[in-house]
Amino acid sequence: MEERIIELEKRVAFQDAEIKDLSSALLSQHKEIEALTKSIALLKDKVGSGSLVKDAQDEESPPHY
Repeated sequence: MEERIIELEKRVAFQDAEIKDLSSALLSQHKEIEALTKSIALLKDKVGSGSLVKDAQDEESPPHY
């Protein structure tokens, strides 16, 4: 009976460590997703406002050969 209790305690300790690791990884991924979401929103705003597009008048004609 004592061996079974020790084995169960080992399993619980292992599972606790795994849960902490997974929780940390999840938090890290959540932060990265938030940052990427903000970046995408910023890019959408820039594309929508046309600030990433140059005026045709500002473009130089390519050299002809």
